Amino acid sequence: MEVKYADELDCDFAEFYGVHDRQALPLQKAAAFAAGLPPESRVKRQLSGAKTDLKTLLLAIAADRLGELVWAKTKDGQKGRNRPKGVLRLLLEGPERTPETVAFDTPEEFERARNAIIGK
Repeated sequence: MEVKYADELDCDFAEFYGVHDRQALPLQKAAAFAAGLPPESRVKRQLSGAKTDLKTLLLAIAADRLGELVWAKTKDGQKGRNRPKGVLRLLLEGPERTPETVAFDTPEEFERARNAIIGK
């Protein structure tokens, strides 16, 4: 029988219960252990779609607020410039993606691509 998120479940069983061979357990006991995993366990986060656990989210919020307080005391903060990006957004959305680098072998290829972008 295939288990969804088997790797996460194996890691959780090892971390929370010291069980290194989940499949050696009777099915009833394995089910009880799985049901008893805390919300911050890997498998429960996967099932709920959570990006990270609550403790990490709260720490990120605290770090962001502290960063904003420090920033507010700077010259940039006084003028509302260069606000810190924040850890929470990074945790929830992931890092900003930069556009893929494109290279051209000839100036003509570059001009064709440029013209396609600007609509010529």
